[in-house]
Amino acid sequence: MSGVIIYEVRPRADRRGFDLISEALPFGKLWYDNAESAAGYAEFYSRSKDIEIHIFNEGRELTETRKHAGDFREP
Repeated sequence: MSGVIIYEVRPRADRRGFDLISEALPFGKLWYDNAESAAGYAEFYSRSKDIEIHIFNEGRELTETRKHAGDFREP
């Protein structure tokens, strides 16, 4: 099993939503209206992998960490 994939949810500098940032994303980051939607995307599309989601506030402080253990099973 490979390592844990890290996602970061950060408020955009222009204050128009949140960026979901990760090396696992094809373009590096995605834009969302709210932090919950960004975290939901990461959880859904990485459901077979171990992930951590770090959610930051406007002061660039870590406010929440979510961990998800992948549930993929070999047949």
